[in-house]
Amino acid sequence: MATILEYLKKYGDYSLEEKPFCDVDSLVLSQLSYLKFDGIVPGPEENGASVSMKDIAAHADYDKLYADERYRKDNTALFTGVLNSGRFGKMRLWNYVNLIEPEQESQFSAVVCGLSEELTYVVFRGTDESIVGWKEDLNLAFSEPVPGQLHSVPYLEQAARTIEGSFYVGGHSKGGNLAVYASMYCSAAVRERIGRIYDHDGPGFRPEVRNQETWQEIEGRIRKTVPRSSLVGMLLYIDGDYRVVESKTIGLAQHNPYTWRVKNGEFCVADEIRPRRKFVDQALNEWILSLNQEQMRIFVDTLYGVVQASETDNLIDFTAHWFQSLQKIGKAIGEVDQETAGVMMQIMRALFEMLFLHAKEQAQSKRNSKKSRRSDRKTKWELQREKFEEGMAQLESRLKLQRSEKK
Repeated sequence: MATILEYLKKYGDYSLEEKPFCDVDSLVLSQLSYLKFDGIVPGPEENGASVSMKDIAAHADYDKLYADERYRKDNTALFTGVLNSGRFGKMRLWNYVNLIEPEQESQFSAVVCGLSEELTYVVFRGTDESIVGWKEDLNLAFSEPVPGQLHSVPYLEQAARTIEGSFYVGGHSKGGNLAVYASMYCSAAVRERIGRIYDHDGPGFRPEVRNQETWQEIEGRIRKTVPRSSLVGMLLYIDGDYRVVESKTIGLAQHNPYTWRVKNGEFCVADEIRPRRKFVDQALNEWILSLNQEQMRIFVDTLYGVVQASETDNLIDFTAHWFQSLQKIGKAIGEVDQETAGVMMQIMRALFEMLFLHAKEQAQSKRNSKKSRRSDRKTKWELQREKFEEGMAQLESRLKLQRSEKK
């Protein structure tokens, strides 16, 4: 079954008149926004100056687009597919912004994509691999806006001045949240021009935000999609309309847009989120909403300290060297109460799930290609899993010892 990459191959030559813009197109552009356009696509200060896809491909710094090594292969295929398609090939990009402000714990990026004279899409980038961006996702559980949300409103206002008529807004992950937030809090004149708001597995909002009048104004224009094992997209999303998309993988790795399944030019829609995941999502949301502002801040700050204790500045290195990381984070967790420490241990397990899933899939692929291999021999992934669980058990024992010493 196809993904957005195969979608580009099959439907890339369909014009927007032959096949109207759809949710899959939105995800294509949302993923495209993750590319590093710094120094290539003009910013807001250049008064609407734009570049074509061909200009980007011919730029001297073209290879810098793929600075995120996790998805270099897929992102290269995506850009090539967009560039060579009749559907997106003539698209122009402008108003690119990429701000990383560690002091304010903020990571914000957005770009405007002009597909045709009639269709313009303002896309907000989701969280990248930086620890700063990841913490900002967690900060969304606060009632007050995070820096990225505050950046999104003036950005949308300024971008709207470079666009004629109506336009779409959207993004993946945190980008979906920013698209909704900016649409809520922009001026009424700009809000009226927004035709659709695409939220691909983005975190939701606390009840006090959703009870506002501006939420009611835009709610009918929001098109939210989540994978079957959604965690990020169901964070603080207690109720509301959303479509569940099938994925070619399992677990938290389904957050990756390249795993979402496409058939006949549309997403493969499932009946509902997996029951076990839905139960976890509901429990997590209830737990978050049970905390007051200060308790939530302590939890997020402490969890951030746990990751920082691994002496890395990005999640790739943090998960790649997980065993070394475990040896350094016990002290940070030991400073909080038993209940919070237990929750953070669970979240740590979720963080490592993607790493182990990837390793397991690789091991299974190798096993299938070597039929003569003994089936009863433990795979490298299974050995790594045992090592991880052993390390977690040691950390839990250390925490118990620290608590008993405090008593």
